[in-house]
Amino acid sequence: MNKTIYLDHASTTKVDQEVLDVYTNAVSASFANPSSVHLLGQQALRELDKCRESILRLLNLNDHQVIFLSGATEANNLAIKGVCLKYQNRGKHIVTSIYEHPSVLEAFKQLETEFDFEVSYLYPNESGVITVDTVKSAIRKDTIFVSIMAVNNEIGVVNPIEDIAKVLKEFPKVIFHTDACQAVGKMNKSINFKDVDLITLSSHKIHGPVGTGALLKRKKIELLSLNSGGGQEYNFRSGTNDLAGALAFKKALEISLKEQSARFNHVKELSEIIIDYLAKHKSDFELNSTEPINPYIINFSSINKKGSVIVEALSNYGVMVSSVSACHSSKEKGSYVVKSLGKSDKAVMNTIRVSLDYTNTKEEILEFLSILDKVIGEIR
Repeated sequence: MNKTIYLDHASTTKVDQEVLDVYTNAVSASFANPSSVHLLGQQALRELDKCRESILRLLNLNDHQVIFLSGATEANNLAIKGVCLKYQNRGKHIVTSIYEHPSVLEAFKQLETEFDFEVSYLYPNESGVITVDTVKSAIRKDTIFVSIMAVNNEIGVVNPIEDIAKVLKEFPKVIFHTDACQAVGKMNKSINFKDVDLITLSSHKIHGPVGTGALLKRKKIELLSLNSGGGQEYNFRSGTNDLAGALAFKKALEISLKEQSARFNHVKELSEIIIDYLAKHKSDFELNSTEPINPYIINFSSINKKGSVIVEALSNYGVMVSSVSACHSSKEKGSYVVKSLGKSDKAVMNTIRVSLDYTNTKEEILEFLSILDKVIGEIR
């Protein structure tokens, strides 16, 4: 196998060395339980509190609090079920998009089937965007919760989160959540989250360790806790605090925001090479990612070959891409995200996702496209 070309960064990223250094130092030097009342425990607690403050400062938020969790799936579940079950006496109508991450969609489905909530699933427009008007038109008197992702994890489309948040302020009873895992640190400019009530973040999407994430919650909002126990994380998520993971996550966020502009410009150049290639090979591929997209994610469908076969063949040559999200259910056939765009069944079944990173080089992209040419020629 040739040198590995890793193009699956929307699934996970390699831990940055600076971040790893922070983690390993914390594991050995700050090992005490922050819930312990002794000196070392209280020192760890102060470090944890400073870490929360730093994250809020990095994101220019002063009306939120940071709840550390095991990752985006737990954060999404806590946000959705925690709010809806807590405030269900206000109404049982909730809103989301049809192409959210599985951890969002499955949480909504559980509320729908087991707790008698009514869900409105919004469809994107022809560009893949969940528009402000679409969201606003779905709001009813009994609506209490809306969840719309910032950047779609399969097609990279960017939703107008700031504008949606502003419009939803017209409906004081409605609480707004966004899954921002593919957005933070990966945009040409940072999203202003001040009007968003709940924000999901994930460490391993920005070169931090797996197993750490956060839910940023507006202070006045209450949640029904999904974990009962010792009352950690403001009593919203009991369990021993992972100080090392939190500190590493904060470092990864700090670096990604500091380098955001330069990294974005680099990745955009790489994505344009791929998009130009696809434009010249319209007899072989159909582009599913259209403007406004985040250049970190490019999604296209194979017209004449099976997408899964292409992905496997590329892997055999050392090129790592994906066909659908890694969190996509193995029972699902094809991409429900691409299906939501109104694409043909053939396109839905044969998607390929290339997700880029600042660590990728132009040489790698050109090599990937050369191998893709070879693979298309070899597959019968």
